[in-house]
Amino acid sequence: MSINFDGHSVGMSQHFYPVKSSEPGYSEQDPAVILEAFTNCITDIVKKTGRSPHAISFSCAMHSVIPVDSNGKALADMMTWADSRSEDIAQKLRATTEGAEIYHTSGTPIHASTPLCKLIWLRENKPELFAATHKFISIKEYIWYHLFNEFQVDYSIASSTGLFDIKKLAWNPEACNLAGITIDKLSSPVNTTYKRADLNDSLSKSLTLNPDISFIIGASDGCCANLGSFVTEPGVASLTIGTSGAVRITSPQPVYNFEAMIFNYLLDEKTFVCGGAVNNGGIALNWLIKSFLDKKMPGHTDYEDVFNTMATIPAGSEGLVFLPYLYGERAPLWDTKSCGVFFNIKPQHTQAHFLRAGLEGICFALNNVVQTVEKSSAPIHQLNISGGFITSKVWTQMLADITGKKLAIVQQEDASAIGAVFLAVDALKLDAKEWKQHPADNPVNILPNPNNRQTYDKSFSIFKRLYNDLKDTMHWVHDL
Repeated sequence: MSINFDGHSVGMSQHFYPVKSSEPGYSEQDPAVILEAFTNCITDIVKKTGRSPHAISFSCAMHSVIPVDSNGKALADMMTWADSRSEDIAQKLRATTEGAEIYHTSGTPIHASTPLCKLIWLRENKPELFAATHKFISIKEYIWYHLFNEFQVDYSIASSTGLFDIKKLAWNPEACNLAGITIDKLSSPVNTTYKRADLNDSLSKSLTLNPDISFIIGASDGCCANLGSFVTEPGVASLTIGTSGAVRITSPQPVYNFEAMIFNYLLDEKTFVCGGAVNNGGIALNWLIKSFLDKKMPGHTDYEDVFNTMATIPAGSEGLVFLPYLYGERAPLWDTKSCGVFFNIKPQHTQAHFLRAGLEGICFALNNVVQTVEKSSAPIHQLNISGGFITSKVWTQMLADITGKKLAIVQQEDASAIGAVFLAVDALKLDAKEWKQHPADNPVNILPNPNNRQTYDKSFSIFKRLYNDLKDTMHWVHDL
């Protein structure tokens, strides 16, 4: 996304890349393909705007791991956040005092998604690759190295690895020792407003960029989304739904809950973004549409039709309840062995009931995170929402009714991209007061419907009890 100095989007480019899943639990991508997508996006933006940008700032997904050689060449495909092959390692570590200590030092949940557990898996299962690796880096570090020929990582991405000390702003020797590495196997940490203007000549020419253009290393997508959604005050949280989903608050100190594994990621050296993420957001809705409507590649009109169909069914789907754990679950369950379940199926339930119950289940899972964050920090009275779902009146009203919170749309653009731009504004000390001011004077608000709240309170109680009752059976079936 390209933003001008008036704060308006003047161009956007998207290039997609596939995910490989050669075995159960594997989720990999080719980092070279992602680098190519990055350069193609920059080229597209330059063509659309007719000029080189003043600066480029990064927002990036967390928890990726790429083993590289001393020249930054990938020795294997990237393990994405969704890679769960190290789940058994994570479960064992969570049960130890060492795991609790690492959580409190790093602020990162002990889970298969985190690089700490991925490195242990690589050491135990691919020792030759592990020994040959010069550095273990994320996709942002991979791109950054190809821009500047130096291994550097921002505090935000580092704080999501499980290997970083979020108070000392340095790699944690104990966690590194557990992973089987020394600190020199990791990149040098820098603040999220760190900038460079020494892009290598070949890329500068091929991308038709000014040779003195500034690059700001930026932060993780979740932290940037909080900044871009103006979630900076007590009592306000951000709720984002994309493929997955997350609930986050901003805090001057970490918020710990070892049982629910609330994450604490750094936005900058003195600001924490705390909360929890779910695995099953838009990806679960896509499954519903594909499976119940036989739409292999659902488009915009398909989503509109589905939401219109859901609107014909009363709140609570006449007792039908859906556990949306199709891809396992992160917060607050941290259970990769969980699965999806439809419960209390009756003769009156139609296809439309299943679709509505499916979306309600996704919202219940997010409400579970909202309540967990509240119990660990302070009451939340407003959720600033972002993601593609904000265009659906059915979905946003359902979420307001289930959470009982006022929802506010304060940012129509991609909140993560806007947050990255805000970091660039700070790094470059630009005068951008007019468009960086809080837009809360004119938000789009969605208020909960009191009548639906009573129904959803009962359904939510069933939702939580149902998982607890079925957990052992889920694990037994998973292990068969």
